[in-house]
Amino acid sequence: MTAPGELVIEPKDGQPADACVFIIHGLGADGHDFEPLVPALALPKEAHVRFIMPHAPRLPVTINGGMVMPAWYDILAMDLGRRVDENQLKKSAERIQALIQEQIDQGIDSQRIIVAGFSQGGAVAYQAALTFPAPLGGLLAMSTYFATADNIDLAEANRQIPVEVQHGNFDPIVPESLGRSGADRLKAMGYAVNYRQYPMAHALCPQQINDIGKWLSTRLS
Repeated sequence: MTAPGELVIEPKDGQPADACVFIIHGLGADGHDFEPLVPALALPKEAHVRFIMPHAPRLPVTINGGMVMPAWYDILAMDLGRRVDENQLKKSAERIQALIQEQIDQGIDSQRIIVAGFSQGGAVAYQAALTFPAPLGGLLAMSTYFATADNIDLAEANRQIPVEVQHGNFDPIVPESLGRSGADRLKAMGYAVNYRQYPMAHALCPQQINDIGKWLSTRLS
């Protein structure tokens, strides 16, 4: 897989960033999908947050007839368990972790770094955040599933990471049962997880965006 780069949005007031939020997009999209979310979050003026939205490489996707498209990993079957190419997923998570480490090396406190992901990107976010060797500020899983729950090598440094899981109860792409199952698996592993559901399909809704803004403000205050 070749890495096609990232969309980086610096703090709007021109001040140096002292926090960073990664947002990992879903299948067939790119980082620009979440560009409009940044101003909609209405973060406090004093929040000096850098947003990084990586672009997925282009891969053949089995469930789409082998069509080549932006994808973090191949999806082999759309059954309830979501059979995926875990090696590709973990490679993508390692790429996100390398980007996180770059931010730490540039002076951002690891506990002021949030990892968020939507749909396929959420599965990568689970893997990247929960196996990262330094404590992070939070994990936000949106309309997604915990693809590597059965064999993930959890990092002790992030056993206390705040986890927010959000899902639409009319989602026809990733059924809400998968989102809730991921949250339940994490709780069974000893994590503190906040689960929210919204009356929406496979997307974001205004109430959710408001909740994300409040959650980020709390985590990064």
